[in-house]
Amino acid sequence: MPSPAESRPRGRPRAWSDKSEQNTIKALDRAMEVLERLSELGGTTLSDLAEDTGQSAATLYRVLFTLEARGIVDFDPAGQTWHIGPRAFLIGARFLRRTSLVERARPILRQLMRDTGETANLGIARDGQVLFVSQVECHNAIRAFFPPGTLSPMHASGIGKALLAHVPSADCAAIVARHGLERFTKHTLVNDATLSADLSRIRDRGYAIDDEEKNLGMRCIAAAIFDHNGEAVAGLSVSGPAARLPDQALPEIGARVAAAARELTQNLGGQPR
Repeated sequence: MPSPAESRPRGRPRAWSDKSEQNTIKALDRAMEVLERLSELGGTTLSDLAEDTGQSAATLYRVLFTLEARGIVDFDPAGQTWHIGPRAFLIGARFLRRTSLVERARPILRQLMRDTGETANLGIARDGQVLFVSQVECHNAIRAFFPPGTLSPMHASGIGKALLAHVPSADCAAIVARHGLERFTKHTLVNDATLSADLSRIRDRGYAIDDEEKNLGMRCIAAAIFDHNGEAVAGLSVSGPAARLPDQALPEIGARVAAAARELTQNLGGQPR
């Protein structure tokens, strides 16, 4: 029979499940809050960041100076602004290498881009939003662009709606309750009944359509990817100007996207619904 020391999970202390404040390093938590907010703003001055986060400029400077020494953030002297640094990108890239999803998706994304002539995207669910993790851009001058690391609300995203269509209704309701149904354009689905009806159509036809719901003039067609338990864990999509994705082309493009999602599901050992 193993001793208590032997049976304890490696890398975790005895009280690893204790989420109380005593186990939180406040300075580190504050630094992570600053880093997350800086990534959302895309670059800002010290004074603006202090006002945005409610922290003092002196405290923020110490946090930013420490992160800069590690290459996590950068300072632009010309504009007196702080930005996410190259080291943050490297750490994020290592997260993507944890799974074979991105690697296995790349050839399928490339083929999907060639088949449709539009930008192909891969996204996963992350804290009730869509996190774009890979993209293959088309060669058109006007094209969709969702660089890896971009977050998008689920209700106004092709991939987001493809995922919502296949989660339990209680989980879907919880996501909506947490993030709301913000209006981005006149086409955004901003009430529960309209969204629910659209999710039902997605399940019936096998793919989702973002019909200028996030950005006017842009459409996105997406389908879900499933794991071995039959749970939707990611989504593939093609995005482009609505003029190049007219109504009459949507069934054919939707079929191609759904087929690509099924192929990736199978390559991952998943079980499509």
